[in-house]
Amino acid sequence: MAQAAALCGLLGIRYPVLQGGMAHISDARLAAAVSEGGGLGIISAAHGDPGKLAEQIEEARARTDKPFGVNLMLRGEHIDALAKVIAEKKVSVVTTGAGDPSQWIPMWREAGVKVIPVISTAAMAQLMEKSGADAVVAEGTESGGHVGEMTTMALVPQVCDAVNIPVIAAGGIADGRGLAASLMLGACGVQVGTRFLAATECSIHPEYKSRVLKAKDSSTVVTGRRLGHPVRSIKSPFSRAYAKAEYTDIPDEELEQMAVGTLRAAVVDGDAKRGCFLAGQISGLVTKEQPAAEMVAEIVQGAEQLLGVSLDFGQ
Repeated sequence: MAQAAALCGLLGIRYPVLQGGMAHISDARLAAAVSEGGGLGIISAAHGDPGKLAEQIEEARARTDKPFGVNLMLRGEHIDALAKVIAEKKVSVVTTGAGDPSQWIPMWREAGVKVIPVISTAAMAQLMEKSGADAVVAEGTESGGHVGEMTTMALVPQVCDAVNIPVIAAGGIADGRGLAASLMLGACGVQVGTRFLAATECSIHPEYKSRVLKAKDSSTVVTGRRLGHPVRSIKSPFSRAYAKAEYTDIPDEELEQMAVGTLRAAVVDGDAKRGCFLAGQISGLVTKEQPAAEMVAEIVQGAEQLLGVSLDFGQ
């Protein structure tokens, strides 16, 4: 698996498995645990606080001497300041979403930070390659949180054909079968989010974890298409009410306001009625809580058994 070996060499990791930078969920503890397990842990900067991000980076460094990354959602607040923290702290990798990171890529590259935008179309992948990205994450609509329209199966091979930089598959991947299939589609590795919601080191409310562990194949729904930013979450009183409201004459401003604070209500409070429990369609395969390192090992070992090759590129 030359392409997987190249990705691991680029990022300085043992296995071609990245942890998704889940907003308000992926913290230093989870990221460090994934990195210690041989993958690439990623801290979310969605809180928009440069000082807190710097603290999280230092905490991760205290927990692991392995590479880890930061995810920056470009529609958030204080993006310039957060981008500068990433450069100043010389984080190994930055992944980006919800926008075009081109204006910050030169600064990050100069600081030695590997840049990996998350994209949902081949055209965006080509733009990121021209802008100097080191790799891209091709994320299908099966994923949790903000989603595009194309499925992982359709998106990944088209992105692989469109660019010459490494492509990491994401969306609907939780075990060795997903990793093996992604490599067969031409990807160099995978990004996994939903499965890590059940990691021992993931600090979400027990109610959130319980909902993921109890989910089935049809347990998620996409809302927000009316406003142009669709989001996938587990079906809940909030998601059902929001989906219903989208088909009424409620003003867009009121519809937008309905979602304010709902992710925090899920992550921190475990509010079963008001919470928005972001998760992907693969939730039905997530059936047990276990250490993140075990999850990484099971994903890799499962793929190795299917492919008949080693995916251990020990750094």
